[in-house]
Amino acid sequence: MANVIKLRKGLDINLKGKASQEFMSVKEPGFYALVPDDFTGITPKVVVKEQEYVMAGGPLFIDKNHPELKFVSPVSGVVTSVERGARRKVLNIVVEAAAEQDYEEFGKKDVNALNGESVKTALLEAGMFAFIRQRPYDVIADPTMYPKAIFVSAFDSNPLAPDFEFALKGEEANFQTGLDALSKMAKTYLSISVKQKAAALTQAKNVTITAFDGPNPAGNVGVQINHISPVVKGETVWTIGAEAVIFIGRLFNTGRVDMTRKVAVTGSEVLKPAYCKLKVGALLTNVFSGNVTTGRDLRYISGNVLTGKKVNPNGFLGAFDSQLTVIPEGDDIHEMLGWIMPRFNQFSVNHSYFSWLLGNNKEYVLDARIKGGERHMIMSNEYDKVFPMDIFPEYLVKAIIAGDIDRMEALGIYEVAPEDFALCEFVCSSKVEVQRIVRAGLDMLRAEMA
Repeated sequence: MANVIKLRKGLDINLKGKASQEFMSVKEPGFYALVPDDFTGITPKVVVKEQEYVMAGGPLFIDKNHPELKFVSPVSGVVTSVERGARRKVLNIVVEAAAEQDYEEFGKKDVNALNGESVKTALLEAGMFAFIRQRPYDVIADPTMYPKAIFVSAFDSNPLAPDFEFALKGEEANFQTGLDALSKMAKTYLSISVKQKAAALTQAKNVTITAFDGPNPAGNVGVQINHISPVVKGETVWTIGAEAVIFIGRLFNTGRVDMTRKVAVTGSEVLKPAYCKLKVGALLTNVFSGNVTTGRDLRYISGNVLTGKKVNPNGFLGAFDSQLTVIPEGDDIHEMLGWIMPRFNQFSVNHSYFSWLLGNNKEYVLDARIKGGERHMIMSNEYDKVFPMDIFPEYLVKAIIAGDIDRMEALGIYEVAPEDFALCEFVCSSKVEVQRIVRAGLDMLRAEMA
């Protein structure tokens, strides 16, 4: 029986547009792109040229500081563009998929016969190490470091999040192989929800299983680390998404790189919310075509509404995302008397509207409006009500704004990532961009420590 941790702080936001557990057919996207900005903390060096043919699993760019850290193509085909921005910053590398796929052959391996170094070498060679992040700093893991532990969260509690148990069907063997590989490198913790019953999760081998019960952000790996084995100065832990664990299992079981995800297409403006199978970096045009509301401005998000990235309808799937969300932009709405109007159809955290009388099962349609300008004051206890970590979030954010590194360290910045503050940003009556501030603080601390 897994140890159960009950969380009381947090907030579930019940939105309209949850994906039904069925697959929709999507025409082959044709184009795929890796975006270096998805891989926080690296300095990309492109190793391919335009019109060059690459294999699936072949490197597109590497990290200048750690050349052994490769970022590989999800498909075989021709590199159609290497797009650069200001000061020649690499924005993305686009590959046009070939009709017949060619794979780099890395060879099948028996994980049980390997040691930790051999596993790490295999992951680096095939580009799978790029999906491992580290705390502190919430950046791509340093391959020269040895973590005290590796954490995997097998559930997502964010609004309209995909059901990992559904995504796991048919991939149980690959998932266990991935866990076996991780456990060779460090002690591995698997966090599950008390609602999950799949044997591949509740009876996973070679890992320490912990069940979490509570509202969002219970599924955030940072919250789980804080309750299982907090990070202190001088320690490093690695984190990896559950879908990426399947990628690792496929690598060892087949000898090939296969970065196919089961992606939930969600949101109030999606006509038929469902799942589809997409490779990392897939062009999204065919996913949205004919399946979204027409006649109004829409916000397309790779990820969820709290932490996702705004993309164009013809943009690309984020490297770490298993969810796509479409909501109204809201720029066509003009409300008489604004927030003063009593209403039953809008969500409110603090009972400003009468909608709270309708219970927790009501589904809401939220748009992308901020509904107010930034006020340079952070309200006391507002963040704390939705922040289930043993940290004072308001004081930490203020320390980051002040640039007080000693205070940031004392208040627990080594444990956190921007996503841990997503709900703080959502409930903030001062409209402060908390996630951006935390990211800037982590980058400042990392530069100082370097």
